Amino acid sequence: MAQPATHYWKLPTALAVALLVGAWLGWLANGHVASGVALVALAEVVLLLTRIRHQARPMMAPPVLVSPLQHDRFMTRSRRIASSLRDLRNAASQLPDAVVLLDQNQQVRWFNHAAEHLLGLRRPRDRGVLLQQRLAVSDLSDWLRDGTQEPLNDVAAPGQPDSQLNVSMLPFGRHQHLLLARDISHLNRLEQIRRDFVANVSHELRTPLTVIHGYLELLDPEDVPELAPVLGEMRMQSKRMGQIVEDLLTLSRLETQHQIADERVQMAPLLATLRKEAEALSQGRHQIALESSAEADLLGSPRDLHSALSNLVSNAVRYTPAGGNITIRWQRTPEGAAYSVSDTGFGIPATHLARLTERFYRISSSRSRDSGGTGLGLSIVKHVLNLHQAQLRIESTPGVGSTFACHFSHARLLMPGGCDET
Repeated sequence: MAQPATHYWKLPTALAVALLVGAWLGWLANGHVASGVALVALAEVVLLLTRIRHQARPMMAPPVLVSPLQHDRFMTRSRRIASSLRDLRNAASQLPDAVVLLDQNQQVRWFNHAAEHLLGLRRPRDRGVLLQQRLAVSDLSDWLRDGTQEPLNDVAAPGQPDSQLNVSMLPFGRHQHLLLARDISHLNRLEQIRRDFVANVSHELRTPLTVIHGYLELLDPEDVPELAPVLGEMRMQSKRMGQIVEDLLTLSRLETQHQIADERVQMAPLLATLRKEAEALSQGRHQIALESSAEADLLGSPRDLHSALSNLVSNAVRYTPAGGNITIRWQRTPEGAAYSVSDTGFGIPATHLARLTERFYRISSSRSRDSGGTGLGLSIVKHVLNLHQAQLRIESTPGVGSTFACHFSHARLLMPGGCDET
């Protein structure tokens, strides 16, 4: 009788371990702690239930030497555990996220009802089948074949083409995996509503702000000397509000834009313009240098690239104390070429680096207000680079300085003679 009892006593331990692992995985998944805990814990229970079912059956009949009282206690405990396992399995089946348990060969061992709805799996037909073959006509097939190293975002649901999924694969048990798919269609609709709202409000604010700023410019502080400080502050703030509105409109346009009209962007004159803008903004407070060795132009949108690269220069000037150094570079890299702006400013703690491209994200609100920034510059940079299949990489050390680099692939480079590198 010891062996079945040992299996049943493993259940609390398995649940505890699964909950800890699930919490850890959920924390890594940007805040979905509850979902991660529930899914991993319930998958562990399903596996344990299978083992108990196969290993404990032959030993259910009590030996002759076991007393009736012991037998009754064991049967009561068995029924209680079996009832709990049924409840947990039913709960896993009713989760809104699709859960698919796969073996080491990516064959389906178990899945819940949401997987039937979102992924198109069916019982008992798809138990034991290779998931990649079952989803061969969907975008998930290539992702499964390539190793599922990174989560897949905004992919059409195989079982519900009008829905969008976020899909991830978690290692589980001995060479097993847990596929999780979440329906994000509602979130996408809310995000689109937010974008439309921001674009509409920004557009409506542009005209009254322009009028207010125009009238403020007409007022001469010399006519009313006692109001001169007030008029100066009003002019500065109205100008800043106008810049915020313009940045919001630019960001709204970039968020809804999926491709660009490619043109040759001549880097030599653009770099010269960026240096002049930095010197004008600095007004002699910094040492500004330009290093250009790439000898290549870019294929892309001249307006958007100028906006993004200029944002990095203006940020460096704003957040570098007087007397600091700012270096603009355009140089070759193994992947292609990189435009970078390095400064000897305040530096940024590592905990903030991952969130710098979020709109209105502030490391220090007081410092941002003093510098006149809108909090949208790096978000604009990120979206412009995405449209050019480029990457923004940030290196920073507090008290030493920062480097913001835009990395472009060979496919985006054009030789001065007019040919691309490929």
